[in-house]
Amino acid sequence: MSGQGAPAAGPVADAEELRVAVVAARWHTQVMAGLLDGAQRALADSGVHDVRLLRVPGAFELPVVASRLATEPGIDAIVALGVVIRGGTPHFDYVCRAATDGLTQVSVRTGVPIGFGLLTCDDDAQALDRAGLPGSKEDKGYEAAQAALATAVTVRQLARP
Repeated sequence: MSGQGAPAAGPVADAEELRVAVVAARWHTQVMAGLLDGAQRALADSGVHDVRLLRVPGAFELPVVASRLATEPGIDAIVALGVVIRGGTPHFDYVCRAATDGLTQVSVRTGVPIGFGLLTCDDDAQALDRAGLPGSKEDKGYEAAQAALATAVTVRQLARP
């Protein structure tokens, strides 16, 4: 885990009027609680009040809900949050690839930025270290929301004549 080179946590300028959807998996409740809290803090820090939160069973389901949200009128950005922890089977690889590729395809196809808050970890300790919980080294929920907002602001600027 690097963590080095990440932008400083803090408000994203000109994000106040954005409409954001957060789609979050239910697996690994402690880690997900930290990711959700981090994303919600990032949105609040940037003055975003129009937030829709949806929950899905796991990381594999993130792309289909993100796809549906991205086609809703007025959605400016999506924050996708989930956790996949390596086990003893190839399941980890399939779920990580499907979720990553699916979210990428949705964003590129629709032009709606997606903050990628999907933790893909070797063990529980790595996930907890990235979850933004007390004692965590990183706050990937905050970072994912911050990235979605910053990209949405840039996309909005590109749309202006």
